[in-house]
Amino acid sequence: MGRAAVFDVDGTLVDTNHLHVTAWWEAFRQAGHRVPMHAVHRAVGLPSSGLVAHLLGEDRDTRRDDELSAAHKALYGQYFDRLPALPDAGRLLERLHRDGWTVVLATSADGAELSALRRAIDADEAISATASADDVAEGKPAPEPVEHALELAGVPAERAVFVGDTVWDMRAGSRAGVRRVGVLCGGIPRADLEEAGAEAVYDDPAHLLASLSDGPLA
Repeated sequence: MGRAAVFDVDGTLVDTNHLHVTAWWEAFRQAGHRVPMHAVHRAVGLPSSGLVAHLLGEDRDTRRDDELSAAHKALYGQYFDRLPALPDAGRLLERLHRDGWTVVLATSADGAELSALRRAIDADEAISATASADDVAEGKPAPEPVEHALELAGVPAERAVFVGDTVWDMRAGSRAGVRRVGVLCGGIPRADLEEAGAEAVYDDPAHLLASLSDGPLA
C-alpha cells in the first residue's frame, strides 16, 4: 500500500505568509477596518471567508466579504512573479517522491495564485495532485482539504503525514486522522503548533529534509 505526504503551501513551502498579512491589512484598511497585523498573521491559513469572519466577527456586514477577498487577491497578485520558495522546498518534495511517497498539495490557493506557488517550488514532477479551495465545501481547520488530498492519493489516513505551518493546519490534520508535522517558517510558535496537534516540529523544509531519516517521514 502506498503512503502520502500532504503539504500545505503558503508558509510551509513558499515564504508568503507576511505578504498575505500585508495584502489583507491593506484590504481591510481600504474598507475602513483597523485590524492589527499580528491578528491578521494569526489568521493566515484560514480560507478567505473564514479569515474575514475570524477577524471582523459574525456581526459584520457580510455583503462586503467578497469585496474584501477581491481586494486581498488583487493586492497579493502583485507578488506572483517573485514568490520566494522556502529553503530546499523543491528538493524535499523531490526526495519524498523518489522515496515512494505520493506528494499532494492541500491549499486554499487556486487558479493563477496556485500556478505562481508551483512555479516558486519548481518541483512539478514530484507533485502528484493538488487539493485546492475549489474542491471542498469547507476549508481548514475542517478536515475536508486533507481528506480530499487523501482521496487523490488513494491512501487511508493512517498511511499519510500532513505538513503545515499554522494551528489551522494541525487541527485539520488531527480531525482527518493523519500524522501532523509542523514547521516554524510561517511564524507560528512551536508551542502553539504542538498544542494544536503537531507530533514533530521543524524549522523549515531544509530542516525537515535533513531530518528525514529519523522523523515521521522516514
